[in-house]
Amino acid sequence: MKPFFSFVKVFLYPFALIYGAVVWLRNKLYETGFFSSVQFSVPVITVGNLSVGGTGKTPHVEYLIRLLQYRYRVATMSRGYKRRTQGFLLANADTNALRIGDEPMQYHMKFPELVVSVAEERITGIPTLMQRRPDVEVVLLDDAYQHRSVKAGKNILITDYSKPFYKDFILPLGTLRESREAYKRADIIIVSKCPKDLTRQQADLMIKQINPLSNQQVFFTTIQYGQPYNLFTGEEVSIKDKNTLIVCCIAKPEPFVNHIASLATDTHTLSYADHHYFLNRDVEEMKETFANWDVKNKVIVTTEKDATRLHLHADKLQEWGVDIQVMPIQVAFLFNGNDLFDNLITGYVEKEISDNNEITYEEIL
Repeated sequence: MKPFFSFVKVFLYPFALIYGAVVWLRNKLYETGFFSSVQFSVPVITVGNLSVGGTGKTPHVEYLIRLLQYRYRVATMSRGYKRRTQGFLLANADTNALRIGDEPMQYHMKFPELVVSVAEERITGIPTLMQRRPDVEVVLLDDAYQHRSVKAGKNILITDYSKPFYKDFILPLGTLRESREAYKRADIIIVSKCPKDLTRQQADLMIKQINPLSNQQVFFTTIQYGQPYNLFTGEEVSIKDKNTLIVCCIAKPEPFVNHIASLATDTHTLSYADHHYFLNRDVEEMKETFANWDVKNKVIVTTEKDATRLHLHADKLQEWGVDIQVMPIQVAFLFNGNDLFDNLITGYVEKEISDNNEITYEEIL
C-alpha cells in the first residue's frame, strides 16, 4: 500500500504546485493593493479555516452569537453551501435549509432574534444586509477566511487538533485551501476538537509548532455535548441505555458516533456525505433499518445540522411516529481561555461601535 500512496503523492504534486501558485498570486495581489479589500463601518468578524471542512466552525460561530446577542443586534452571513437559491437572502418564517443551507438554517432555528443572511459575495452582501436591516450592529462572516475582498476587523482561524494546518498540505495533495503561511492573516487562532484532558505542556508544544506572530492569540477548545431533545417538540430526553440508530451527514462523524456509543446500550449508524440532503429513499432507508433492528427501547439520534435537513421531511417523519432525537454541541475553552477570548471580541466590537459613533457625531457638527 505504501508504494501506491507514494505514487499518488507524486502524481498529485504538480497539481498542488499549480493550485498553490494560483492561490499565492491571488493573495499577493491583495497584499500589494492590486486587488482592493473593503472595510465596512459595522464591526465584522470572520470565522474560517485553511482546510476543507470538518474543523468545527459552526459551534464557534454559535459561541460568538451567545457572547454578543444580548448586547448588540447580531447578523450572520454565510454563502449557504449547497442551497438551491442564489444571491442575497434573509431568513424568515418560511425559510428552510433548501433556501439558505443547513448551517444558516441551524442558526435561524436556534437563535430567533438573530439576523441570518446568505450571499455568495460578501462584498455586495454586507451593504445589502445593512440596507435591509440598518439595525444590525455586528456581522459574523461564516467560512470567509479566504474571502479577501472584505477586510474584517477580526479574523478567527480554526484548525483541527487531530490535523492542524502545519501538518497538512495544499489541495489536492492535502486538504488546505491555501498555503500554511496564510495563518499569518489571523488575529486569533483556535485549535478545535481538543481532548478534554489536553495538558498545558501539549498545548505549549502546539503553540510552538504554530509559531504565532506577536499580535496573534492561540486558544484551545473542546466539544461539549448537551442534552438531546426531540426533533419536533424540543422536549429534552435521555438516550442513556437505549438502542440508538445514528443518522449523520457530517465530514468527520467518528467523535459524534463515539459519544453516542458511550451513552447507548447499542448503536447502528447510517452515515451519508457531508451536507447531504435527505432524499425520500434515505428516509425510507431510515424507516426500514429502524423497523428491522430487532431490539427494544430504540430511538434515532442525529446532529443539529442534519436536523435542519430532516425537517424538510417533517410530514412524513411525524406520520411515521418514531422518536428522533437531536444531539446539540457547544465549544468550551480549555485553560480558562474564555475570559481572554471574550474580552478580545467584546473589546473590539465596543471600540468599533464607539469610534463609528464619534465619526458620525463629528460629521453632523
